[in-house]
Amino acid sequence: MIRPDPGTLRTEPNGSAYYHPWPDQPRPRPRIPFWVKWAAAVAVVGLIFRRAIASVVLIALSAALHLVGINVHLPSIRFGWPWQAIGAATTTNTDLGPWVLQKIEGISKPALGQANFSFFFTHKVSKNIGPWPCWYASTFYAVGHASATVDLNPGPSWWAPASGHYRLQVLSHPATGQPGHVTVMMVLPRPQLPLSADDVTVDNIPSRPVDTQHSWTYPGFGCGVVLRPQFPESVLYSEAQHIAFYRSTHVRQITSPLIRTAETEATQTIRDNFVQPAVNALGYTLDSFSIRWD
Repeated sequence: MIRPDPGTLRTEPNGSAYYHPWPDQPRPRPRIPFWVKWAAAVAVVGLIFRRAIASVVLIALSAALHLVGINVHLPSIRFGWPWQAIGAATTTNTDLGPWVLQKIEGISKPALGQANFSFFFTHKVSKNIGPWPCWYASTFYAVGHASATVDLNPGPSWWAPASGHYRLQVLSHPATGQPGHVTVMMVLPRPQLPLSADDVTVDNIPSRPVDTQHSWTYPGFGCGVVLRPQFPESVLYSEAQHIAFYRSTHVRQITSPLIRTAETEATQTIRDNFVQPAVNALGYTLDSFSIRWD
């Protein structure tokens, strides 16, 4: 006799009886072993950092083989973190040129290529007192600072295709996980030297008087009282600032390195902060970048 599962025996009003089993009890969910979770986590981490792990393993293996005197040519894998990899493009018909140009058009007009230079200047005041000639002069050493202004975004008309001021050439498209290759050439207006004395500064810390001259009547009462108070710092700073402005716009020993440094900084700024990130985001590497100055 087969024993029925535990349940309840119910009787109908007509005397017949039937067996009603109890509802099935919920079965406990199977637990995932701890080592399986760890193995899955290690596999995910290994997948993400596979390039870095493979590079380190090959370096260690090559060193170990070299230590025991075995020369084996192992494949070369360049070390790199996942966030340093160039994103693979999903399509090859992206209008890359205008997209990169849009990034360039967002650049402002920074002051680049600072030049530091020192100079001497003399401040002199003359005022005759009766028959006595009275004058007072001091020579000062000053340090000036000037920067050139580079217009990195001359406007839409400058970037018109007919102008030839911007050319992006696609050498190859991304394919089978390999990045594409592009070159970029731009033409920009030459850096602009300071336009006014307000664009240059004079450093007060190293600036100092180095010599003093005066008439034979000084420091007599007349010259000393009348002339010496006419040397306030505001007057001296303004005179030094105007001299520094003239030198930063007319003296070739200052203007040449000022413009040259501004061009170098502008090229590096556009390449590293705008063009290269833009092409990398679309799966390309920047093979060459150049700027000509008009």
